[in-house]
Amino acid sequence: MLRLFVSSVVRRVGSSISRLPLRATLLVIGLIAPVLLSADSAGSNQRMVTKLAENIYVILHKDAPDHFPQGNTTVIIGDTGVLVVDSCYLPSSAREDIAEIRRWTNKPVRYLLNTRWHNDHNQGNSAYADAFLGVTIIAQTETANLMALRVPPYLSDYPHRMERFQQQLDSGKDLSGKALTEEQKQDLKNAVAGGKAASEAVSAEFRGLKPKAPDVTFDHELDLELGNRKVQLKFLGRGNTVGDAIAYLPKEKIVIAGDLVDSPVTYLGGGFPIEEIATLKKLAELEFETLVPGHGGVLEGKAFVQQEIKLIESVVAAINQEIGRTSAQPERRFDEIKKAVEQNVDMKAWRQRFVGNDPNDRDFFENWAWPGLVEAAFAEMWPR
Repeated sequence: MLRLFVSSVVRRVGSSISRLPLRATLLVIGLIAPVLLSADSAGSNQRMVTKLAENIYVILHKDAPDHFPQGNTTVIIGDTGVLVVDSCYLPSSAREDIAEIRRWTNKPVRYLLNTRWHNDHNQGNSAYADAFLGVTIIAQTETANLMALRVPPYLSDYPHRMERFQQQLDSGKDLSGKALTEEQKQDLKNAVAGGKAASEAVSAEFRGLKPKAPDVTFDHELDLELGNRKVQLKFLGRGNTVGDAIAYLPKEKIVIAGDLVDSPVTYLGGGFPIEEIATLKKLAELEFETLVPGHGGVLEGKAFVQQEIKLIESVVAAINQEIGRTSAQPERRFDEIKKAVEQNVDMKAWRQRFVGNDPNDRDFFENWAWPGLVEAAFAEMWPR
């Protein structure tokens, strides 16, 4: 099943909506809760722990009951304390992680880094604040600002999702006033019929949950000392969001990249693709051998990052060429430009490089990652 892929910026839908599976369709027609998140492509029904080095672990979480994906959590244990990178989506999952951390060490979690404002990376913050007195929550400045703006409305609005689904069905229109197709109506009916229990399970977790904002912010760099273990927090530039932060362990040659990198299909459904090229190049300049993505399995080496850079560069160059091909106003030629880019850059070849023959990942790339990249790059480039 294709995982829910939620973009922080959905600029344009186009004709592809009729081909999207249920959860993607519900997102596009405005039925997913108003804060839009990001995720990797492959569904997950189990929790997995990977040991990267002595006292360094990565936790991959299973999806929430409503199928919403949860960001990876990295645990870095030093002689004097622990740094956790990202607290995931469900407080119950964060508490499960905390119990695991306590089995690994009796040292306290001193720091918690949120790599981005998206809820699947920070809604477990309060669980850490409750469990570890004095824990310092850290985020890049713009991330902290957006968390304060976006997370509370998401939590308060979530319990009303099913009501909105039914309202759409009753009116026959999406939230923008556009008539629903028959396929979209059927998707809504399926969601209402099968999603109430799952939605209520998640609503129960969010009921009374008070978002925990960062205590400390940084603009570009912040170094942490955990006792014989140094971690560098960095903002390398805008990418998937305005405040993407990474954690870098130079001695261990490990980088924790957040959603600047997701595997197997990197999230390119929004953000700032032109600037992300430079950001990812700075990331690739770091000396690392192991990369922890925001979602998906751990990556070795820099090949995946280089492949992501080349994909974005190819799309940006093709869009720039199509915009300059004629003096006709580009904003009126988007569909034409999008089609030309797909042909000139060879979307199918890129899809094969990233996901091979897995049908769900192929759907994810073709219906979300690719069009999201094209749309975001076009929006960023025009009217420059």
